[in-house]
Amino acid sequence: MSLNLFSVVLAVLLRLSAQNDSLVQLQDEGVKTNESHGLDITSRILEANKGIDLVLVEGDVALSRKRNAMKCWSGNCKWTKSYKGLVEVPFTISDYFYDSERASIRKAMETFHQKTCVRFAPHRGQSDHLSIESEMGCWSTIGKDGGRQVVSLSVNGCLDRGIIQHELLHAQGFHHEHTRSDRDQYVRINWGNIPAVNVFDFHKMDTNNLNTPYDYSSVMHYGRTAFAETFGAETITPIPDSSVPIGQREDMSDIDILRINRLYGCNI
Repeated sequence: MSLNLFSVVLAVLLRLSAQNDSLVQLQDEGVKTNESHGLDITSRILEANKGIDLVLVEGDVALSRKRNAMKCWSGNCKWTKSYKGLVEVPFTISDYFYDSERASIRKAMETFHQKTCVRFAPHRGQSDHLSIESEMGCWSTIGKDGGRQVVSLSVNGCLDRGIIQHELLHAQGFHHEHTRSDRDQYVRINWGNIPAVNVFDFHKMDTNNLNTPYDYSSVMHYGRTAFAETFGAETITPIPDSSVPIGQREDMSDIDILRINRLYGCNI
């Protein structure tokens, strides 16, 4: 057996072993393996990101090594719009993913193609591009970061449609909904239920809200108990109606789509 073939076989065996270990651990703990699908998107992301060494802000935002701030509304943080009116985002997908997993990623991109002027296109040597990889956890930087830009979609918990879209929206320049500048009119942050180490994750950002309403149903909105110090305690409560569902969507909302079109000036 050649060295290259041996390396491929070894990598596949290690991956299968890791997946089996995860399944056994869940069964040993008495947890149903499909239980995570009942959680809101951000709860699933935070669960997938437990224990990783990378410093992440707001649970899944990687800090840029090329920019000093997270704010990304200036032209150099947006992906380039062509003379045809399309915003091309070149990307590669790691060979680590199985064909079915690669198909899931492409499927999640289809809403962008159908309802916005953003087009995720295969990388053809461009300097700036997304490299979609199965690193530890689900995370992305905010906006176009320059050069090869990793979007992590771990095969262990990050390949649901809404999670993929969530990270791709970060990569296009969008923050979490609960951090937008006018959020105090729409939600109450329950600081007493938030551990001190996570307080920064709930700070407001100086966002450009693009004249769109606050969107409780956004795929970018945290769930009620995100980062809660005590299991089940609410960290975010909608106001004035506390019964409004948040963090429940599995796909981009109409307002998510509207924001993309306004940010990039899509004629749709």
